[in-house]
Amino acid sequence: MSSTPLPLVINALGTLDNPNLQFAPGAADRAKLAYGNSAAGVDARSLADALASGLTAVNITLGHVAGSDDPFETTVRDIASWDALIRSHGEQLRKVHVGADIAAARAARQIGVIYGFQNTEMLGTQLERVRLFADLGVRVIQLTYNGRNQVGDGATVADDRGLSAFGREVVEALQQQGVLVDLSHSSERSCLAALDLARRPLAITHSGCRAVADHPRNKSDAELRRLAEGGGVIGIYWMPYLRLQGQPLAADLIAHLEHAIDVCGEDHVGIGTDGCVSAIDDRDAYRRHLEAEVETRRRLGIGAPGETAEVSLFLPDLCGPGQFARLAELLAARGHGEARIAKLLGGNFARLFNETLTKTP
Repeated sequence: MSSTPLPLVINALGTLDNPNLQFAPGAADRAKLAYGNSAAGVDARSLADALASGLTAVNITLGHVAGSDDPFETTVRDIASWDALIRSHGEQLRKVHVGADIAAARAARQIGVIYGFQNTEMLGTQLERVRLFADLGVRVIQLTYNGRNQVGDGATVADDRGLSAFGREVVEALQQQGVLVDLSHSSERSCLAALDLARRPLAITHSGCRAVADHPRNKSDAELRRLAEGGGVIGIYWMPYLRLQGQPLAADLIAHLEHAIDVCGEDHVGIGTDGCVSAIDDRDAYRRHLEAEVETRRRLGIGAPGETAEVSLFLPDLCGPGQFARLAELLAARGHGEARIAKLLGGNFARLFNETLTKTP
């Protein structure tokens, strides 16, 4: 695979920021949570690295995830910031409204930016905000983070009640507005309830397989199977939850990918790294920053079991601009053919976005 250009690469959940800016000497707030993308975290290096990696499109995390700031105001401000960033980098970036925009970005050698949320707290209890955010260009909305919100229960809620009545309305409204419903971070009951309601395919943009690593952030075979039956796609992440102890490596990622293929079929599996493209320059500074982030997540009550600063939020042997090409090489060495690798790296999510990012009459 290394001698030929990469196929379409779609990161179903990732970032375009330069992570080194967060913990460089003189950084203002080492403890600040770096959920995906503040537009201020994007610089010339991170854009150059993303383009060099072969990335075609990425679903970024916008707006409120957790914390005390007003969820609605925070989110609207972040959307405006990203709109301004894309306008100022029109040669490199393209905002994705429909699936065809991803193909257009690839043809123009740009990166398609897919606006996404990792929570629904910015909706409050106002269903009409679904249409508002859809009109502002948000194309992926995750129902819950780890805890409970007004829509339903997340992955770490002990007494899993599934979706609320309002949550069921939200799922229907999102699909009507051509917004892809994301079931990452959801509890099992919330996930299965949304899949039962769905009239279009859904996504799990960034998770793993519970049968490989029994962690609440990973998905059961029942969830995976039901997702695939409805035409959906799971993106396997490059996160600590790929294994229960120690630092995950590329081999752990491949184990989850292969299990998901066994359960879902090769047409329903992709990648959602939950991370960046640029490599970490100073691992010691990164570790200090991660310690502060783990503590902040614990204090806010949004951390997942087993989170520790001893385990990096990336795969040490699969990072930097060469990460996608290296994954393709490793999959080929495992006997996966070029057609399957092309589906895993982006083809399956391209199909999903083409099918779902349109409003219904």
